[in-house]
Amino acid sequence: MDVQPPSSQQKQLTQVLPNTSINTAMGKAPADNSAAMELQPLDTEAAERSKWLLASADPPPPWQQPFRSIKESVLPHPTTKQHRPNRLLLFLQSLFPVLKWGKNYKASMFKSDFLAGLTLASLCIPQSIGYANLAKMDPQYGLYTSVVPPLIYAVMGSSREIAIGPVAVVSLLLSAMISKVVDPSADPTAYRRTVFTVTFFTGAFQALFGIFRLGFLVDFLSHAAIVGFMGGAAIVIGLQQLKGLLGITHFTSKTDVVSVLTAVVKALGQQWYPLNSVLGCSFFIFILITRFIGQRNKKLFRVAATAPLFSVIVSTLIVYLSNAEKHGIKIVKHLKGGLNPSSLHQLDLGGQHVAEAAKIGLICALIALTVSS
Repeated sequence: MDVQPPSSQQKQLTQVLPNTSINTAMGKAPADNSAAMELQPLDTEAAERSKWLLASADPPPPWQQPFRSIKESVLPHPTTKQHRPNRLLLFLQSLFPVLKWGKNYKASMFKSDFLAGLTLASLCIPQSIGYANLAKMDPQYGLYTSVVPPLIYAVMGSSREIAIGPVAVVSLLLSAMISKVVDPSADPTAYRRTVFTVTFFTGAFQALFGIFRLGFLVDFLSHAAIVGFMGGAAIVIGLQQLKGLLGITHFTSKTDVVSVLTAVVKALGQQWYPLNSVLGCSFFIFILITRFIGQRNKKLFRVAATAPLFSVIVSTLIVYLSNAEKHGIKIVKHLKGGLNPSSLHQLDLGGQHVAEAAKIGLICALIALTVSS
């Protein structure tokens, strides 16, 4: 019996189902047609992939991602689909997170928060005055920068661990870089205006970092670089405190180790006041001892927590009752009372040093971002 050649339809079936025989395509019952059923979805998926490869969608424009970041920062999406508050409430909660977490605040937390606030306040008073001294500004400006930012952050902040206020590294950086532009001893008014302008640019750059979510830039810094930077800054800041600790009147404006140690050696050979170091070192050792006791015995944690407040009160009483200024101990003297008026009119945005102020502001913003991370 002659075998007829396969028709065109049989050839197409053979190509689609290569594992089946011509006899199966001609009408005989196949032993297993599962292979054909599996190949059909695979062919459909391959066709879809080739369609997307040949006609892929255009990439989004470069400005779409910044706009999306701004939109998510201002109007975040709700966490659950069941509860969708209106956009005004979302905007207010993103701008003032206290509206969100304040609902879950309990009265039992107030005791611990009050103790923490009291401890930080006792630290901020002498600390902020020291930071103002590092920045070569009047003491009241240090007090303003340590009181106002925490009050604002309590309403508009979202982190429970971050510390808000002046930083020693930025204060020292301000005095070191602005002193090269304006001499604080020759023209203190121009120096103060330049400091206000630099801090304005610093805040503007930090606001842009938050809007565009550029905090990931810190991830590109190695841990060794950050630790080395913070360690070096701590050494420089500690050396700068030798002026007040030893009661030195004339001190160098430079920040390098060699210049500072040379100035200390020269001052010790001339006129200096040892009672400053006695008073300062006594309370410094007292705080270290109470901190060590608090770490060894957790039940005595409050002793270490209240030690700075106790040191501030006792040292103030000693200086006041003994007239320590007559014995050569350096004191802050008079502080300008009242609330600080608006400083907008003192911003030098159209002056000759505005470019340097913007550059210093950008550097301070990056350093502050690194320190806070």
